[in-house]
Amino acid sequence: MGSSVSKVPAQVSDATSSSELLNEKGFVRPQSSTPSTVGSPPLATDGSISLSNVDAWESTAAADPKIQLARTILAHTNIKSTLTSRPAGVAIPHVFNHEVEFKAGPVTNQKSSGRCWLFATTNVIRHEVMKKLKLKEFQLSQSYLFFWDKLNKSNYYLELSIENADLPVDDRLVNFLADDLISDGGQWDMVVNLLETYGLVPQPIYPESFHSSASGPINNLLKMKLREHALTLRALSSSLKADPSVSPQSAISTLRAKKEELMQEVYTIMSATLGVPPKPDAAFTWEYYTEDGKYAKWEGTPLQFYKAFTAKFSPAESFSLINDPRNEYGKLYTVDKLGNIWGGRPVLYVNTEIDDLKQAIVRSIKAGQPVFFGCDVGQFSDSGKGVGIMDTDYFEYEQAFNITLGLTKAQRLQTNESAMTHAMVISAVHVDEKTGRPVRFKVENSWGEDSGVQGYNVMSDKWFDQFVFQVVVHKSLATKEHVKIFESGEKVVLPAWDPMGALA
Repeated sequence: MGSSVSKVPAQVSDATSSSELLNEKGFVRPQSSTPSTVGSPPLATDGSISLSNVDAWESTAAADPKIQLARTILAHTNIKSTLTSRPAGVAIPHVFNHEVEFKAGPVTNQKSSGRCWLFATTNVIRHEVMKKLKLKEFQLSQSYLFFWDKLNKSNYYLELSIENADLPVDDRLVNFLADDLISDGGQWDMVVNLLETYGLVPQPIYPESFHSSASGPINNLLKMKLREHALTLRALSSSLKADPSVSPQSAISTLRAKKEELMQEVYTIMSATLGVPPKPDAAFTWEYYTEDGKYAKWEGTPLQFYKAFTAKFSPAESFSLINDPRNEYGKLYTVDKLGNIWGGRPVLYVNTEIDDLKQAIVRSIKAGQPVFFGCDVGQFSDSGKGVGIMDTDYFEYEQAFNITLGLTKAQRLQTNESAMTHAMVISAVHVDEKTGRPVRFKVENSWGEDSGVQGYNVMSDKWFDQFVFQVVVHKSLATKEHVKIFESGEKVVLPAWDPMGALA
């Protein structure tokens, strides 16, 4: 998640017209009169920090009683726990007037892994499973999807290595792809690929392992091997292309045969550390108790299980609305080289106004459908036990340090200050009865019951504006205009390193 801090633009006086401040992209509009750019000469003409600089800065800080108080207190405490606003916390209660009727449980915990997107997906889908089967508590196997995702991401990286074998190894694209090549994170269309190919199973059929809950060690080992494999494929590609008797088709065939040989090592590591998963077309028997204690069982394949409980709001018929103020609204976007299953559904986003994302949530909640969403959870939020607040007014950094935090949403994206780092579920919304506009949202996280208020956070409308980037909506609950854009296939391709390629 994001670790650095920024905030919404500071409020301006009533005497200033809002049209003079920010344009539609969230940047400051040029003023009619341009102030002089020539100021006082620097104290250090060579660009270094001189002692004269330090003396001047200290003189200013020492003369401010507020800064002196801050120094007295903050040298001994955590600013995140100390500089919280009591009025802001009181103003955003964990109470909502529109909530998904069925309450799913238990609160899930992704532990020391980056599988939030898989937990968010399974937390959405389990509502229907639990309603149909009359279950008191239930979890789908996040580990099952994790296995198939990691295996396919490994294959995806090696296919990209073959595809880009002619580029220098220090090329920006090659270097970027080799960085976080098999991240635990993912995007909505990537989980649709997994669901449609492998289906789902209840957690008892493929339970957690040590390394699904603590993925760091196997990620490090797999990355090491995959980077080695990529160099092996690059060397083979070079030798094949140097041989005039080898056709391009034969070269690709030879490279893929070698890739499959190398993938044996990846599979061996994964199956040893995560367990051998059920095949998507192999039948299993799941035995369970209903909420009233009666014995029951379900028999079928993972693909059949998936289809049996997603008929009403199929993940394959759902898509992502995003709010990216850097780019033009009303268009379809994708990110180059982003995916998990080679040849699968691409990652697609319909970029639109932030209010469109909110209204999609309201329609979904009223229809009884919880909502998968992506955000920058580390910004202006407190998931501490018993707190669970996501609100731009909750932290008093500006007052304590006598500063202004003025980055806009677009600027945060452009400067790597913010990105879509975490996926969660919205299961309730509080709508103002007079205006019909949402004012706060109930957020189901996957960090266990000790996070927030028994696993849940409350998110303010202001926080939503600044740090929510994505909402997934079923076609039946989306506007015709957004469905048309999504189905058009006419997409703008963002570069592989674009922040919209961040994996939640």
